[in-house]
Amino acid sequence: MKRIFLFVLTNIAVIAVMTIILSVLGIDRYLTAQGLNIPMLLAYSLVAGFTGSIFSLLISKPMAKWSTGAQVIEQPSNSTEQWLVETVRKLADRAGIGMPEVAVFEGEANAFATGAFKNDALVAVSTGLLANMTREEVEAVLGHEIAHIANGDMVTLTLIQGVLNTFVIFLSRIVGYAVDRALSRNNDDAPGIGYTITVIVCQIVFGIMASMIVAWFSRHREFRADAGSSHLLGGPQSMMNALARLRNMQESHLPESVAAFGIAQSGGFFSLFATHPPLEERIAALQRPH
Repeated sequence: MKRIFLFVLTNIAVIAVMTIILSVLGIDRYLTAQGLNIPMLLAYSLVAGFTGSIFSLLISKPMAKWSTGAQVIEQPSNSTEQWLVETVRKLADRAGIGMPEVAVFEGEANAFATGAFKNDALVAVSTGLLANMTREEVEAVLGHEIAHIANGDMVTLTLIQGVLNTFVIFLSRIVGYAVDRALSRNNDDAPGIGYTITVIVCQIVFGIMASMIVAWFSRHREFRADAGSSHLLGGPQSMMNALARLRNMQESHLPESVAAFGIAQSGGFFSLFATHPPLEERIAALQRPH
């Protein structure tokens, strides 16, 4: 339930801010005396829909560092950090991407990758993961995160979110206008309270539906990243072992800003909103012949 609430709250906040900015710039003039100006509404929806998601992508690295307390390894201070950097470099070379920044953060077993560009990304692992997994298992997890970067998952997820935000904004105003016209006694009147209330309700409802689509893509993308790790390591066994160990360890939660790019996350009761499939399904997918 928390994820749903945060999703709705975030989208409302972004749309509210963008509405103010676009109003100041004069881009919100899609309501006219003759009705809706559809091209202007579409332009407004595109700008409002993509600005927030693109901005989030561009600041994803500093936000991830700040929200998790991840410390980038500038100069390895021990053998573990040295091994981490060398392993990430090896996997990045195999995947054909630039060397990501490597970071460590305090917490239970988890890891994530983020960044707007394939050649300027961040890979971070937790102290709990390093303490409770073998190096072969940690390498598999790193391979999973490198696969996310190589697959361009961060950019793809941003584009999907932008498209869905656009439809949410566009359709909510279409429905709002239709409801307001149906309730209005004088069709020449400017949109009233019915329009405003309907738009707000539709944005919440459509936003929740959009989040299900984003979550579905995220779950699909996890299977691809697992397969990517298997490819980078020359076989699925290490990734299967890592997932099996995660299944028996304490559940770890990442901040919402990077949760979709973590290695472990439970969907809980609201499975339609889970960004990760159950670990059992991921292990079974790796066991199937390809």
